[in-house]
Formats: sequence, structure tokens, C-alpha cells
Amino acid sequence: MNETIKVSIDPDLEDLIPGFLGNRRQDVERIRQLLASADFDQVRLIGHSMKGSGGGYGFDPITEYGGEIEQAALLKDGVAITAALGKLADYLARVEPVFD
Repeated sequence: MNETIKVSIDPDLEDLIPGFLGNRRQDVERIRQLLASADFDQVRLIGHSMKGSGGGYGFDPITEYGGEIEQAALLKDGVAITAALGKLADYLARVEPVFD
């Protein structure tokens, strides 16, 4: 069984976090759709956005995986995008913000 990943988050961000994480889960689905149509430019933009925002909310792995997705999209490497997307989806399924 996969363990929960607890992440300490600034309490000032508590109201924003559910929406942020929900949007990232939607990004996973959107990237899967975009990959099916080989729209690497849009995949790159979503990856770039994640790379820029994850760490600001305290979710460094989202920044990391977003960067991987962005770079793979530049190379039009669907296999690498799929691999990074799998890591991101797993992280999002297990992350649990702790506000302290």
C-alpha cells in the first residue's frame, strides 16, 4: 500500500490548497488528452506552469515533475511525459497537506 505523503504548509495558504491540488489533478487528465492528440506545445505550457507554481505552495515535487514534463514536451518525448505524469499522479493521490 502506498503511504501518505505529509507536507507542512503555511496556514495562511489553507484556503488555497484544495483548489490548487484539484487543478493539478485536472492538469494530469488534460495532459493525457493532449498527449493523445500530440499537442506538445500545450503540454509544455502546463508543465511550465506547474514548475513555476508548485514550490510556491510548498509542493516541491510538483515543481520537479512539471519541469520534467516541460522538458519532455520540448523534445516531443511522449514516453518521458507519460513517466513524469505517472509520478505526478501518484504524488497527488498520496499528498496530504498539514497546516502548521
